[in-house]
Amino acid sequence: QVQLVESGGGLVQAGGSLRLSCAASGRSISTYGMGWFRQAPGKEREFVAAIRWRDGRTYYADSIKGRFTISRDNAKNTVYLQMNSLKPEDTAVYYCAAALYSTAYTIPASYDYWGQGTQVTVSS
Repeated sequence: QVQLVESGGGLVQAGGSLRLSCAASGRSISTYGMGWFRQAPGKEREFVAAIRWRDGRTYYADSIKGRFTISRDNAKNTVYLQMNSLKPEDTAVYYCAAALYSTAYTIPASYDYWGQGTQVTVSS
């Protein structure tokens, strides 16, 4: 079992920044893929970014490329999502997820564990 706890969400003005954290506990995640997804009201959950833990390779959705950065801290078993130049359309609940086996990181069904989510609201 893996437990994922997100933090760092909040209310920010357009153009501002937030850093989300996802702390993992339980079994080792050193061979996992870790992803961030988001879901706005009335919309499907969408892929934001992912990182392959063993080598740090990163993957990004086109909509956030150049503005968001995913990273990891091995010692803390934590993955981060640095979000800059935020836009109102970035408003959503952001979820952290862990994929044990699949490498199809952009697909929600690939992930085996999910956090509870953290709200990000960007005002115009």
